Amino acid sequence: MCPPPTPPPPPAARPGAGDAPPTSADGPGGDGAFAGTPARVAAVGPYFAVSSGPRADAAGFRPFTALHHDPAPLAAYVAETGRRLGTDQRRVAASTLHIGTAARLWSVALATAALTGRAMDLTPERLWWRTPPSGPIELWLPEWPAGTTGEDVPGALYETVVVRHLGPLDEALRRDFGLSPRILHGNSASALLGAVRVLLARVPDAPWSPLPVAAALLAREPLASAGVLTADPRGADLGGAGPRGADDPLGYRRNSCCLYYRVRDNGYCGDCILARPR
Repeated sequence: MCPPPTPPPPPAARPGAGDAPPTSADGPGGDGAFAGTPARVAAVGPYFAVSSGPRADAAGFRPFTALHHDPAPLAAYVAETGRRLGTDQRRVAASTLHIGTAARLWSVALATAALTGRAMDLTPERLWWRTPPSGPIELWLPEWPAGTTGEDVPGALYETVVVRHLGPLDEALRRDFGLSPRILHGNSASALLGAVRVLLARVPDAPWSPLPVAAALLAREPLASAGVLTADPRGADLGGAGPRGADDPLGYRRNSCCLYYRVRDNGYCGDCILARPR
């Protein structure tokens, strides 16, 4: 995963508890399972932050449906991303925007599942966004608490993140900025694994491990054909040649490039198809 979307995890990482994907019936339950969830999720790191309920400084926030269907805010977001990167290459800026947005969505969704055993309702109509002066895109749920979205947590996350969010965002970025499905699907898978790595490092004792959830998601298209895992999601070596350090329970090589290497003074991401295996 490239540096902009996900901050690097601390050196030590180990899987959390649990061998099966969580369901909404697992663990300490009742509606109280979501009590304090935004603060607990945000504590993991900046890409996990999401605010909830009424806020006085709501100016500039829009529902994600606007980002999906209105070319103007999407174009402005791409232009701001390019400005921050210091590049006038619109495809590079659009791809970086995409992987960063995917990382934000996966981070909040996976952290909630790992901490509560449930899927937070992050559907585009409920989740609002705005671009801050610096740092990752801001996320806000005006209505709280967010209801669960069924007992199948991996299925709920797939429906919310892949189908409801990234599907229409991918379509808009293909239409307006010429990004290929290969790049976009690779970005989505890379962002998912980046969020898992940070969770394993920073919340190693989470009640529900994000690893089986990630495995279930990566088994479904379009993520399944976006790259190759060289380590089992529970840590077993599959004998591949992907980039995997001693503290990394996952190895992954995507079948595409996110284009970040085209930004001045930057090289290839660790999971890039263009990077040499280590």
